[in-house]
Amino acid sequence: MNRARVLIVAQLDGYANTVKPQATEQFLKDRGHDVHMVDTSCLARASSRPGSLGRLLPGSARPRKLALYANDVASKLLTRRWSFGRRRLSYHVLLTDHRLRHRILADELDLDAYDLVIVETPYDAGVLTEDTSADTLYDCPSPWADEVWCEDRLTPRQHARFRRWEARFLEERDHLSFGWETYGRYAVAQYGISGRNFLQLNWGCNPVPAERRAAFADPPRVAYLGSLSGTFIDLPLLSRLCRRYPYIDVYGGPPPDPALGLRYRGYASEDVLADYQFGLITCTRDLIRREGFSAKHLHYLAHGLPVLVPAWRRHLDLLRGSVPYTEDDFAAVIGGLSRKETWQPVSDEAYAQAERLDWRHTLEPLQSLIEARAAV
Repeated sequence: MNRARVLIVAQLDGYANTVKPQATEQFLKDRGHDVHMVDTSCLARASSRPGSLGRLLPGSARPRKLALYANDVASKLLTRRWSFGRRRLSYHVLLTDHRLRHRILADELDLDAYDLVIVETPYDAGVLTEDTSADTLYDCPSPWADEVWCEDRLTPRQHARFRRWEARFLEERDHLSFGWETYGRYAVAQYGISGRNFLQLNWGCNPVPAERRAAFADPPRVAYLGSLSGTFIDLPLLSRLCRRYPYIDVYGGPPPDPALGLRYRGYASEDVLADYQFGLITCTRDLIRREGFSAKHLHYLAHGLPVLVPAWRRHLDLLRGSVPYTEDDFAAVIGGLSRKETWQPVSDEAYAQAERLDWRHTLEPLQSLIEARAAV
């Protein structure tokens, strides 16, 4: 077997952005490759340790890192809570961040020392434009310009300009993947890219051992596990669903507004899912949300949980074990699966889907890419 040197550039935030980079690292190490992970989440900060004062302070006197730190501060002050700044200034802050990170990483990383360079975030992906002997892969979570547009962080003119820029960027990469194959089809249709460079790496999971799968219980309990920030989560919908069905427990962070009336249980690991009978997805109706999926969807499937998903989300045939609902029929949908003989087949379907999406399967194209390079 040919042993490759692989560089992964990612922002390890401890949540969803950490999952795929670490799964990729483990997949490659298990196959004997030499993998180096670079965490850029605190690229301009004095420390990356959670809770440390250094995360608030600049980490270097070098001009580009000071500029990146200043841009981070400007982003927090001008685009987080000030609606005018969020809508009109985010474009400039985001592209400045992208360009500064490109130059910093290009100076600090010896790309030619690797056989394959993988970048996991749009913020750091500029480094892939450097001339290097390594194969490069941009593992894009989702189309960035449209993601930002749906978060109401662009004017229409900025969105059109941002999308044109991103389309050129995506088209020019050696290899391109998205968090889910449907985003690739979306980018071809909406951005006009060719798709000639696709090397699709779908999101995956680690199915729990069969003996740790969720089991039926009466009444069925529903778990929401994940982020409780961001406009796309649709916390008002989650609040209304909790009023319609009393057995929903909510885990994650940051702590929600008590006025939402959620049964908030704090932060918990995925292991807690074994005590539930359904996983819950809430999301807004934006076009890009309809095309993709949530990382927690795979966590639920990995435990054999049928996943309650808004009916407006498309492509659920690709994630078997998904159960569509509307706000009006939510309780009735759960009621239809409230007996073991109706719940168990859907649970089995969910677990079988998780086995098909095991990281060992979804990341296999990486091994094929490395073998093809070695054969040249």
